[in-house]
Amino acid sequence: MNRRMILYTLCIVMRVEAMFMAPALIIALVLGEKAAAYGFLLSMLLLLAASVSTYFARPHKRVFYAREGFIIVALGWVSVSLFGALPFFFSGAVPNFIDCLFESVSGFTTTGASVLPDVEALSKSLLYWRSFTHWLGGMGVLVFLLAIMPLSKNAGYSMHVLRAESPGPEVDKLTPRMRNSAVILYVMYVAMTVAQVLFLLAGGMSLFDSVTTAFGTAGTGGFGIMNDSMASYSYYLQNVTTVFMILFGVNFNLYFFLLMRKFRKSWQNLEFWVYIGILAASTVLITINVLPRFAGTRDAFHHASFQVASIMTTTGYATTDFNLWPQFSRTLLMILMFFGACAGSTAGGMKISRLVLLCKSFVRDLRQMVRPRSVPVVRMNGSLVASETIRGARSYLTVYFMVMLAAILLLSLNNLSMETTVTAVISCINNVGPGLDAVGPMGNYGVFSGFSKLVLSAVMLIGRLEMFPMLMLLMPSAWKR
Repeated sequence: MNRRMILYTLCIVMRVEAMFMAPALIIALVLGEKAAAYGFLLSMLLLLAASVSTYFARPHKRVFYAREGFIIVALGWVSVSLFGALPFFFSGAVPNFIDCLFESVSGFTTTGASVLPDVEALSKSLLYWRSFTHWLGGMGVLVFLLAIMPLSKNAGYSMHVLRAESPGPEVDKLTPRMRNSAVILYVMYVAMTVAQVLFLLAGGMSLFDSVTTAFGTAGTGGFGIMNDSMASYSYYLQNVTTVFMILFGVNFNLYFFLLMRKFRKSWQNLEFWVYIGILAASTVLITINVLPRFAGTRDAFHHASFQVASIMTTTGYATTDFNLWPQFSRTLLMILMFFGACAGSTAGGMKISRLVLLCKSFVRDLRQMVRPRSVPVVRMNGSLVASETIRGARSYLTVYFMVMLAAILLLSLNNLSMETTVTAVISCINNVGPGLDAVGPMGNYGVFSGFSKLVLSAVMLIGRLEMFPMLMLLMPSAWKR
């Protein structure tokens, strides 16, 4: 194992995080938020001091393989979460460090679960940083690092990092050079974020609100700057957010194909159509179910479409308290938490492509039982799926439910309702944010003990990195030379 390369990369990640705190520090200084400015300044100094060891950790060979890639990603996310919590703590805005850590992990993993009962009491600079962690975590911290500088001259090595951080059963390069692929992804990401900001400004939203809302939408995170999330804004602003939540839930590879004028390849993508089909069907069903609770079909459809898009893309914004909706609608929303959106997007959950792949492999197994001598295959978008990919999807599903059940058991020590305990874990492992009952859209995760918040923080990280990178840290064999 190239341990010096791991430490070298982590030090670079720390410098990048310190750089990203600079805008929040400037906001604090301009607005005269002295406590927040002190928090950001001290956090940046600690990050830069920790990254000084880069000089001593400079590796002799920038060579690393899958094992190092997984560990770099896992430790990178743990470190950015720990340091990202410091501004909340040093500023005194959140006195309990476990709460600060929970808020930071929730931000970077784009979960959007919060322990803060009064979000509006935070300073503007802290609100900006809180929302910006969504934006940075949405596409990936290490993907950004690959976009601005190569970790290795060999693109094959960098692919190990991208594969460990990017969501979905398979990861494809957009171009032969890994760095070019990362740059293209971030250019599209920035362009879509700017587009949403412009649409929100056109609807009368302030610049600060537009930027922070776009950060939460782009990263499909859902940290709101209002206590009622998005309920205070107009229908136009809510509709813009609905559309962009759906767009950010689409595989970014499809946008690249559209830019390259490969329209047929985008049009024939099965995952996209399943994603749109589930969104449409769920919206219609919930609209019918909640119709008696609203003034008319228009209002019912508006809120149903927003909440379906928000939950399925694991964004977590809310325009109303869906915790009060009929049981059918609440159950359907909970099921959508599992589904998530497309692989290669900023959304959490299992991913539609993985679910489609598992369904296809199940049908293949049934056919083989009926005709034992046949050799049926699984295809996705006209291409043959390797058996290793199918095994990986099944392994993911097994570990997914094992982690979820273990977390539910540990959270049950709080003696809260079953609905609160189960939906809190489901929401955190799928990086959704709101659950039901006490952790509903108008509630928060402050009801849990410090131990439970640490468990949920670990669950959020495990879910965001799709199980294996975080769990590999616990394997002694992974650390052997």
